Amino acid sequence: MVDKLSLQQAALSGMTLAFHAQENAERWAILSPLGNRTFDDLNRKANQLARALRRAGLQPDDAVAMLLVNRPEFVEVYYACMRAGFRVTPINWHLTGDNASYIVENCEAKAFIADARCAESAILALQHNQAQLKVVASVGGVLEGFSSYDELLAVEEEGNINNPEIGSQMLYTSGTTGRPKGVFRERLTVSGGASPAPVADTISAVAIAAAWNASTDMALCTGPAYHAAPLAFNIIAPIANGVGTVLMDKWSPQETLRLILEHKITHTHMVATMFHRLLALPAETRDQYDLSSLRFILHGAAPCPVHVKQSMMSWLGPILYEYYAATEGGGGFFVGPQEWLEKPGTVGKTPPQANNCILDDDGNILPAGEVGTIYFKAPALRFRYYKDADKTAGSYRGDYFTLGDMGYLDKDGYLFLTGRSAETIISGGVNIYPQETDDVLLRHPAVADVCTVGIPNEEWGEEVKSVVMLKVEISLTDAMATDLIDFVKEHLPGFKCPRTIDFVEELPRLPSGKIQRKQVRAPYWAGRKKQI
Repeated sequence: MVDKLSLQQAALSGMTLAFHAQENAERWAILSPLGNRTFDDLNRKANQLARALRRAGLQPDDAVAMLLVNRPEFVEVYYACMRAGFRVTPINWHLTGDNASYIVENCEAKAFIADARCAESAILALQHNQAQLKVVASVGGVLEGFSSYDELLAVEEEGNINNPEIGSQMLYTSGTTGRPKGVFRERLTVSGGASPAPVADTISAVAIAAAWNASTDMALCTGPAYHAAPLAFNIIAPIANGVGTVLMDKWSPQETLRLILEHKITHTHMVATMFHRLLALPAETRDQYDLSSLRFILHGAAPCPVHVKQSMMSWLGPILYEYYAATEGGGGFFVGPQEWLEKPGTVGKTPPQANNCILDDDGNILPAGEVGTIYFKAPALRFRYYKDADKTAGSYRGDYFTLGDMGYLDKDGYLFLTGRSAETIISGGVNIYPQETDDVLLRHPAVADVCTVGIPNEEWGEEVKSVVMLKVEISLTDAMATDLIDFVKEHLPGFKCPRTIDFVEELPRLPSGKIQRKQVRAPYWAGRKKQI
């Protein structure tokens, strides 16, 4: 390796972090309750781990699994893999031990780095996969059967590694149906030059809008780092631009405001649920915090009702940018605040080269305004679901693939989401998209959260039910359900309105913020052969 890296050299070899470490060694790269790292600290640790894994016999394209909370070591492991040609798989720490163990086995991990805070899952994964693992190390405490991560690194040299090779990542889907599925694509060097970025076109559009400035900017990572969006937009993107990031250990609305003020945060990524909870804070609480440093809030992963986004921009200004994309790849959709204000509710326009489209059930391209299944143009570096040829084949239609989401393009090519095909309520032969009903109910001052589902109806096949979580200060009354139904009727056609409403204290969500609609729906279909 040459002593002095150029940015181009660094990017091609997975050493971008090393480039920024040589340019701004003492600038903070990671700030967190579980430890801080300068760019130099982070780079040195990544080099040490890369050497340790190589010494243990790992080769390029071997897999490294990590079960780590939002902490500096998560980032160290990621960048060690990115420079040594390894395939890194972060594991959702909310998964059961059985599913975590399955991912370690399924991704064919040769190394496993685990957090002492995830002891039960980590130990189970080791017990079930000991034969395939060459390195097991614990972070943040002692784990039975694991060596010490700190001791593993301590014996290795800190300088930049020789012969760096760019690595890859394989993230796993949430696994709401069956086992989690690994989204696999070959490394750049193996594929012969296709872009390794999962959502390259979308990331490029985001990067231009973000306009990173290494001398002034600081990012805030609000979500779990194992999730595609926080990893891409709140860790990889800032560090690639020489910008540090603050890792939240656990998200809360007021702590978010405090961190923005304390660290003069300029960039962050959120989901709609976070917007709901921030807006629910009393005005006098929100007004305590100077948030003027913020200039770029990116959001996606879950639909955001129009009135919520409008309220956020009324509060913070036109600084909300939105994307709709897939971990699986392809060009996504992206929209800036001014465009969105002209077309409220859109999730953006696709990059021209992506050529995404809306298809009907027969694979025909639908005209503007007609609801169908959203298909992404497959990128040159195609994904496949690891060891699942059937699911891979079922996702593709020629050069396009789908996640099952439904929507339509307007005459100008802007995408509007209507729901997921698996979530579509079919009542009397009419398709009803529950997100529309959810969006209306969320405008009611008593509603904190809601999930609308289809439940059995002997005559119509299904009928519409909304499951509602009230705001904490609201008392449930006998008339509440009727009031909410009447409210929806003021805004939507009758067939889209809930016939009944159930009230719950909590709704099940993934850590990404997405409501688990299938989990809400399941009890109503128990004992029946058909469950949509």
